[in-house]
Amino acid sequence: MTSTRPDARAPVGAVGLVLGGLLCQEIGASFAVLLFPAVGPLGMVALRLTFSALVLLLICRPRVRGYSRSDWITVASFGLVLAGMNVLFYEALARLPLGPTVTIEVLGPLLLSVIVSRRAVSWLWALLAFAGVVLLSQGGVEALDPVGVLFAAGTGVFWAGYILMSARTGARFPKFDGLAIAMTIGACATLPFGILSAGSALFTPTALLLGLAVAVLSSAIPYALELLALRRLPASTFSILMSLAPAMAAIVGAIVLGQSLTLLSGLAIALVVVASAGAVRSAALHARKQAGMAEPLA
Repeated sequence: MTSTRPDARAPVGAVGLVLGGLLCQEIGASFAVLLFPAVGPLGMVALRLTFSALVLLLICRPRVRGYSRSDWITVASFGLVLAGMNVLFYEALARLPLGPTVTIEVLGPLLLSVIVSRRAVSWLWALLAFAGVVLLSQGGVEALDPVGVLFAAGTGVFWAGYILMSARTGARFPKFDGLAIAMTIGACATLPFGILSAGSALFTPTALLLGLAVAVLSSAIPYALELLALRRLPASTFSILMSLAPAMAAIVGAIVLGQSLTLLSGLAIALVVVASAGAVRSAALHARKQAGMAEPLA
């Protein structure tokens, strides 16, 4: 029987995986903004997913035989969720700063935790988060583009789906096979739209090199790290860590893109982070209490 000591340390390493993935993802997103004038959001999505798929296919060489119809439906759904999440995110990022975009989209995982919890106190956390988003629009950032806000909110819905489908895919496919297959499906779904949108600009050396860099930073590394983390962490703990994304995005946006935020905007982002983490933790503690578990939350 395997020793329990490595398992006890696994959550600590998994936390590092999630935080490292968040940092890479926001740096990659900031680099993607620099490519928007040349290839546009759809072209950027096509480059990101296509290069991510190629990298993962070369590294993983996934097995495609021996899976059930249910397995393929799961991984295909994961791929389409990846595609939809990326398209909406970049369309939002083309209209909003990085910090506010991620702040709005994190409401998706927050809503997921509230629904899972089914407790009145969780809705209070949700109200706090929505108050933060309202405050964000008054926080010194230029008037938020309503279309961009809708895209960011849609990204949040797909982000909640990503959390669910990533865990299910990781449980059905070994190593990174499921991620590689899902990323390939997402790339195939978005590449035609990227070509139609960007045209020949998509194939210039500069666009291809930057697209590869964005793919590695924004997709290949973060998704692989998160998939590993979801095998070691409960979905609730994973969601708590993901609630730090708005703060990470605001910091990276300020450093890389010069997207400064006022004190009021920082407070708004902090409200969303606290509300998201609080809602997920409250749900997790309630679940453990219901199950009669005495161990502290990982």
